[in-house]
Amino acid sequence: MIRKLLLFCLALAATMDLAAQQYKVITIVESIVPMGIGRSRMIESTSTVNVDEATTERTDGKKSDQDDVKRGDLKIDNFKETKLLNFYSGVGINFQNIASNDAMIADKINKLSAEGWNLTFVTSGVESDGGKDDGNGIFITRLYFNKK
Repeated sequence: MIRKLLLFCLALAATMDLAAQQYKVITIVESIVPMGIGRSRMIESTSTVNVDEATTERTDGKKSDQDDVKRGDLKIDNFKETKLLNFYSGVGINFQNIASNDAMIADKINKLSAEGWNLTFVTSGVESDGGKDDGNGIFITRLYFNKK
């Protein structure tokens, strides 16, 4: 009897371990445009999509017989957009804005964590000011979450 109970518990544990994981990506775009004229946002998709509908396969350099998907068809309409402050103000880097953004991002991470999401990976990149005549740039960060 104890062996059957132990076997049942092991089987149940193995089943729970095989449960599919969910993933979520939060994208943070922070403007580094001088004078604070850029837009900074935290973006979270609330739509579900099927990547296979936008995927084609090539063999021998030729497209498959699948219909071509137009770029406009890939856009989703449902997402959350949280306003953030820009890195620059009229006089240069604004550290108060950076600290405010950090507080907003930390609050988002804490709320997702409370919902059972685990922060598993962070990646970032920058397209910075290219010199005197450029004046454009963004700092982008992607937060990857998962939960079972």
